[in-house]
Amino acid sequence: MNLKTKTLAALGCAITLSFGFAATAQAAGAAAISTQHAWIRWLPNNLPAAGYVTLVNSSDKPIDLTDISSDDYQGAMLHQTVSNGSTQQMVMVDKLTVPAHGQVSIAPGGYHIMLEHAQRKVAPGDTVHLKLQFSDGETLDTPFAVKSPAQAN
Repeated sequence: MNLKTKTLAALGCAITLSFGFAATAQAAGAAAISTQHAWIRWLPNNLPAAGYVTLVNSSDKPIDLTDISSDDYQGAMLHQTVSNGSTQQMVMVDKLTVPAHGQVSIAPGGYHIMLEHAQRKVAPGDTVHLKLQFSDGETLDTPFAVKSPAQAN
């Protein structure tokens, strides 16, 4: 093989590898988690609000929701409503697992995102953003529609 042939062969390999890496990066860049029906139940008088959303996992592995933050609220925490006979209490939860090829609803009466100390005036009709962080390294900046208690029913 002469130098020109070796150079062309090496260039061909480099191009093939380049396309292979690009395809892998593109496939890896596809989001495993998506959100649906994101909304917040607003309460008057600076009372804490509650956020709700459905998390959908399209991957082959379970993925945990591990952290929630927002520039619109000072505090954002995952809670679960737990019944103890005739009483209910809210319990803080460290993570929530979204099963492989499954979904989890953060909905009234179960899991909810507790939002405290709005950093600006928030009212029904607004949109606030929550950053949802997952165990696979993904972070979703998710818009949540703000609804009054009457609109939420």
